[in-house]
Amino acid sequence: MAGQHLKGFARLYAAFVHSLSGFRATWRHEEAFRQECWLALAGVPVGLWLGQSGIERALLVGVLINVLIVELLNTAVEVTIDRIGIERHNLSGRAKDIGSAAVLSSLILAGAVWLLVLIR
Repeated sequence: MAGQHLKGFARLYAAFVHSLSGFRATWRHEEAFRQECWLALAGVPVGLWLGQSGIERALLVGVLINVLIVELLNTAVEVTIDRIGIERHNLSGRAKDIGSAAVLSSLILAGAVWLLVLIR
């Protein structure tokens, strides 16, 4: 359907297919994403088990999912920068460093939430 704007269910389906492609590409090419997925795979059931209320469970699980979201966004920035060119540029390096700082911040947040919820 090149050149046509999808509507309704067809648009939602196409967006879903593109999202799955993004997950697959990130899994295939980004070791950090794979490591964070394994962390989430182990942490989500533990968070659901350890959380004593719906809010605690949502916090424990939510911060792990947040790490994955931030890593996906960081990867999108890095891939875009790499697509633009391989030569070193101050702004490209800064963009990649900022994305990395976002991932680190999400990991620190996850650790802090887990610590604060579990030490009650």
